[in-house]
Amino acid sequence: MDNHTLDLFHFQPEEPNFEALAKENGFTYWLKSSLATSLGYEDGKSLEKAINKAITVCLTLNIPVIENFVQVDGSAEKNDFKLSRFACYLTVMNADVRNPLVARAQAYFAGLAEAFAEYSKAESVERVLIRGEISEREGTLSSTAKTHGVENYAFFQNAGYRGMYNMNLTKLKSHKGLGTQTKGTLLDFMGKEELAANLFRITQTEAKIRNDKIRGQPNLERTAEGVGRDVRNAMIKISGQKPEELKLETSSIPDLKKGLKLTHKELKKIDQKPSVKKK
Repeated sequence: MDNHTLDLFHFQPEEPNFEALAKENGFTYWLKSSLATSLGYEDGKSLEKAINKAITVCLTLNIPVIENFVQVDGSAEKNDFKLSRFACYLTVMNADVRNPLVARAQAYFAGLAEAFAEYSKAESVERVLIRGEISEREGTLSSTAKTHGVENYAFFQNAGYRGMYNMNLTKLKSHKGLGTQTKGTLLDFMGKEELAANLFRITQTEAKIRNDKIRGQPNLERTAEGVGRDVRNAMIKISGQKPEELKLETSSIPDLKKGLKLTHKELKKIDQKPSVKKK
């Protein structure tokens, strides 16, 4: 580690640095409550949302949750957790970056995983998280649509894209420059903003179908297209940018997952090296 990374050990002055908070009992870990304090929060409750997201990322990557998030029994603080270094990393990357100490902690972890910097950024972690949510919600939308009378799901799905992007999926891929030989779906190359918009479109389409009890292929296609158009109009109104003009990312979701798995291994190696001293 270089001097710059060492300087980042302290997320805030007058407090023990991150490495000094580490404990050993079968593996190197940090208490959720201690991590929260180092980030300027009063207690670990402030990190619960970030930890839930971090656990979801682990599940998405097929990395064992129990090896990285261990609930503490009889803790002075209810629902405290033992967090591995990788768990701390994922938690920090999913925490509120508006907190300057969180931003500093993110820089620290990015420095530790410098070899995989492109994949270990907070936005990359968020992309993996949202893409996983989309896969889950697409599954429930598919089930709901078929229950309500969709016979050709591809046509129904395409209607949603047509409403949101003013073009069908095939034309959209060409418009965004995603070649037919490229591995991965269009969603795998979308940035965080565009992924979040599509997640909203999918969830709202399902909600409208259920709430309005819409049935039959033609009606369901019109619904998917209408919701897509509403999301499109909202995006243009709020940001002034058409969704089809949002740029794709160079790194795909499968690449990010691979990079995060390598980051997991890299961070584990740090705690396996006897030369690492907790200052």
